[in-house]
Amino acid sequence: MTSAVSGVSSVRNAFARARLWPDSHRREGLVVVGALAGASAVAWLYLIFGFHSLPGMQMSGSAVTPMKMAMGTLHAWTVGDVLLTLLMWAVMMVAMMLPSAVPLTLVYGAVARKAQRQGTPVSPASSLVAGYLGLWIVLSVGLTAAQWGLDRLSLLSGSMAFNDARLGAFVVVAAGIYELTPLKRACLDRCRDPARTIAQHWRAGRAGALRMGVRLGVYCLGCCWVLMALLFVGGVMNLVWVAAIATFVLLEKIAPMATVWSRIVGTAMIAGGAVGAVVLA
Repeated sequence: MTSAVSGVSSVRNAFARARLWPDSHRREGLVVVGALAGASAVAWLYLIFGFHSLPGMQMSGSAVTPMKMAMGTLHAWTVGDVLLTLLMWAVMMVAMMLPSAVPLTLVYGAVARKAQRQGTPVSPASSLVAGYLGLWIVLSVGLTAAQWGLDRLSLLSGSMAFNDARLGAFVVVAAGIYELTPLKRACLDRCRDPARTIAQHWRAGRAGALRMGVRLGVYCLGCCWVLMALLFVGGVMNLVWVAAIATFVLLEKIAPMATVWSRIVGTAMIAGGAVGAVVLA
């Protein structure tokens, strides 16, 4: 199977070669991109327009302000509050992370076509995407628990941002430091070159594609988990802030010289957070 994968060296090469694919392959790629873009758009539309219809939620500018739910320490959380909060986080993870699945899905499609020509059974790309997104949906449980804990400690404002600016500054510094660590760099390298992971961990069938999707999701999680904490800095329900973080996550994975920019942004976050902490002390 390694020989089937060796011709696909990187995400950028996969995009470049897509122009040389037969028409049927280009149409298949467009269908994949269109499906992922459509699913991401639905998630964003739900974030923008859906929450105001939930009990106790209302839109306020670019943010959703909780009124009666357990988002803002207004009352003890009920089972319904937990489920609605979990739904919010799951939809948000899909909206933020699904665009990042486009490059790895295109790479998988190119590899799968070559494997099929060699007689190797392959699974639809949907299994790979399901494994990738499944990991982020599981993370939603952890984020729901984190929000509950912060709420119990009265550390969140009505927009689900830290109500202590010094705590926010500390999180920004921590996120900046992580951007400069070898672990971040290693995970980012894997995210930018999904073909290497697919080559090393190829498994036939739906279960194999699902496991590969989970493994790719693990690298993505290792790359981005600290950035998710920044949601509590600008406000979880501030959709402009959410979109900004999602855009940065995507650009880190596909933009030229993204590793350099990641270090620049990390250094800027450390400096900005430190200045903020000193000013607010």
